[in-house]
Amino acid sequence: MSKVISIRLKDRPMESLQRVARRMGRTPTESAQILLDEMLRQCEFAFVEFRDSPAGRQAYLRGSRLKIWQVVQIVQDYQGDVARAAAHLSIPPVQVMAALNYSKAFPDEIEAAIRDSECSVAELERLIPNLEVVDADASSA
Repeated sequence: MSKVISIRLKDRPMESLQRVARRMGRTPTESAQILLDEMLRQCEFAFVEFRDSPAGRQAYLRGSRLKIWQVVQIVQDYQGDVARAAAHLSIPPVQVMAALNYSKAFPDEIEAAIRDSECSVAELERLIPNLEVVDADASSA
């Protein structure tokens, strides 16, 4: 469900909104809705910020290059062990928990990003023509 609100913007914020809207490929109204939603999420969830990426706007762990979905995926790889995931990422466990809190509130967004990140070897070979796939035996390390 959505509701209509009306706001009055001064020239400078309106020019900024129009510039951002052009960059996002959206109308100023759509862009304002997206930016407001993101700002409200940042206010609600610690350590979360939104940035442009090649895949579009995404939630990131503030002060890092980690996308929230990447942190969640690492936690999943460690069967939910927050301490091990934090050690692996070299970040405090509180930041891992912040990513998990965000993912609980927006599970569809995070699950879709994780699915979108999965690539088969064939897809990677198509994207990277000189790719050389090497099998490694972890038991010999």
